[in-house]
Amino acid sequence: MTRPVYREEPCRSALNKVTGMSFRWSLNPYTGCAHRCTFCFVRAFEARADRPSDDRYGRSIRVKVNVADVLERELARRSWKRDLVAVGSATDPYQPAEGHYRLTRACIGRLAEARTPLHLITRGPMIVRDVDVLAEAARRGGASITFSVPTLNPEVWRRTEPGTAPPRQRLRALTTLVEAGLDVGVGMAPILPGISDSPESMTAVVRAAREAGATGIWANLLYLRPGTREHFLENLARDWPDLLPHYERLYAGRAYLGKRELEPLRRQVNELRHRYDLRDRRTVKLEAESAGADDGPTQLELPLAPGVAPEGIAPAGSRAA
Repeated sequence: MTRPVYREEPCRSALNKVTGMSFRWSLNPYTGCAHRCTFCFVRAFEARADRPSDDRYGRSIRVKVNVADVLERELARRSWKRDLVAVGSATDPYQPAEGHYRLTRACIGRLAEARTPLHLITRGPMIVRDVDVLAEAARRGGASITFSVPTLNPEVWRRTEPGTAPPRQRLRALTTLVEAGLDVGVGMAPILPGISDSPESMTAVVRAAREAGATGIWANLLYLRPGTREHFLENLARDWPDLLPHYERLYAGRAYLGKRELEPLRRQVNELRHRYDLRDRRTVKLEAESAGADDGPTQLELPLAPGVAPEGIAPAGSRAA
């Protein structure tokens, strides 16, 4: 696999205003993702911006070298209301570049200092390096994390998430974070019809999440907007050619599957959650401290918890990937 090219470029803004989702602000220290998941929904946005959404996506990564300093200035504005910030909504904040640049770590530190709650989505076990700043963020403003684990099947993982760490390695990282008192759930997204939606596959993920100590779990189906659609179907034709006609019929004229397909999936995951008694079992829970009299308002209850499906989000690099 060709190694990505990293472009060190400053940014003018760090926080992105979001509409139509369960959070108002997002933060992405990088543009592009070296995980290069075949189903990554960000490919659709790249195509709309007239940038490569095919196999070239993820080969050039923009590194926002000044993002933490810009974020600090934005959080210091009198108008900042300490709304929840989703970290990694359009890229994985713990993709390989983070090992060198440490931008995600720096941004978490700035959010903690500003007592701003955050929800982070990742496929990257590297996150355990930052358990100290995540714990501080959890105490000062509130923090929750979702690990994207759509399947444990080695073949499906290798073919659809080529640049990511193995799923069980992600679950081991989850255990480390939960044992430190952090709120960490699993997002089974995207589920691929006919590939990762069998009862056996779904049961394996829920059971493994329970054993790892996940505080919650949710699932969502694949969606195929233009840009993502072409790349995913091209890879599907290569890896599972017999399924191509099924997908062409299933997604004909639409990017999102409807309640008819989605509700049975969520019902199954809910039943599995109850069967394995998957719930928050932390013996130590890091929770946000009350703000001081001069500190202004602090959001203590996060509207986007790992156990609740975040509508409209897929983890980066699935961006969920």
